Amino acid sequence: MSEKLKIKLSIANRVYPLTIEPSQEEGLRKAAQKIDTMIKQFEQSYSVRDKQDVLAMCALQFASQTEQNVIDKDNMNEEVDQKLRALDQLLKEHLSA
Repeated sequence: MSEKLKIKLSIANRVYPLTIEPSQEEGLRKAAQKIDTMIKQFEQSYSVRDKQDVLAMCALQFASQTEQNVIDKDNMNEEVDQKLRALDQLLKEHLSA
């Protein structure tokens, strides 16, 4: 069993100490960096100074991206399923001839 790692992440000028699995470190650091980048973009684009509003918009952005990825994956799976059914039908027709 791997030993836990203690790290500190800075998000919106606040430091958050975390105890994590070493395999999680890269993903968490990248996520914190993306959040800080998004905060800066929202602050510049919309002149928002309230960190809570900016963090809520970041959360909404990330959640909507996640949901859109699920929707896109479901649509892709449906397309693949339809194509496989059509291919299966063609094979059945060809083999029965």
